[in-house]
Amino acid sequence: MSMDPGTRRPLKPAHYLILLSLAGGDLHGYGLKKAIQRRTDGEVTLGAGSLYRSLSQLVERGLIAPSGQRPDPVLDDERRTYFRITDQGRQAAATETERLARLVEGARAEGLGS
Repeated sequence: MSMDPGTRRPLKPAHYLILLSLAGGDLHGYGLKKAIQRRTDGEVTLGAGSLYRSLSQLVERGLIAPSGQRPDPVLDDERRTYFRITDQGRQAAATETERLARLVEGARAEGLGS
């Protein structure tokens, strides 16, 4: 079973979505919020409190880290903190993806979904 390496439990949905979004490149909080909305066709919108609490928890677990890279200052607000996925975070997301795929496969075998 796929587990969050820091807790030995499956990843929380918000944590998984954040890791998926960061797999494509570094993002700041608002960028993550928008990426998650796009990824879920607007079905998931993380409020500021949930988003920044999740970011803090992911940093604590070593699954993401503040990024030292920044876009051109002319194109960005210097107060933003960008985050990147770590190797451990990439592994946790991959493991969670496999766990979820097995669940979907089982559901389809029972005639649920297509």
